[in-house]
Amino acid sequence: MRCPYCGAPDTKVIDSRLSPEGDQVRRRRRCGICCERFNTYESIALEMPRVVKRDGTRVPFDQQKLLAGILRASEKRLISADVIEAMVARIGRRLLALGTNEITTREVGECALDELRDIDPVAYVRFASVYRKFDDIMAFKEEIERLQHLPSPEARQAQLDLFVGLDLCN
Repeated sequence: MRCPYCGAPDTKVIDSRLSPEGDQVRRRRRCGICCERFNTYESIALEMPRVVKRDGTRVPFDQQKLLAGILRASEKRLISADVIEAMVARIGRRLLALGTNEITTREVGECALDELRDIDPVAYVRFASVYRKFDDIMAFKEEIERLQHLPSPEARQAQLDLFVGLDLCN
């Protein structure tokens, strides 16, 4: 790694630490020529799938665009920035785990709705109204009724806990 201060071609790593999220390594380095210290960050370079829009055009996945949409839906709600950032990161991992080169805007939107449903029902309905292009009050009413009939996050977790406890090998 080239020294940012004097441009020397080699520097020495004096300390390495994993970030709290576990997805990045911070390396503390020292230049052997000018003795200055600096940090570098190493992370995995993953190729996100391209997004196929409704009109058929293909664009790179834009995490900032997803973040902006979720922030807009959760405006004036009591959802911390950390929770929203973690949600966007989970959505990104989920889309990456699909293992495909392309995903549809529908898949991105459904992942976002799955996350929002568990965090804030009002933000969920706001996001759904834009994503699903509600054009009248009945669409809102139908979505709210559908949301009310879904099990709560706690009930879904209890169902998962029961499933995990089953011995499927017998």
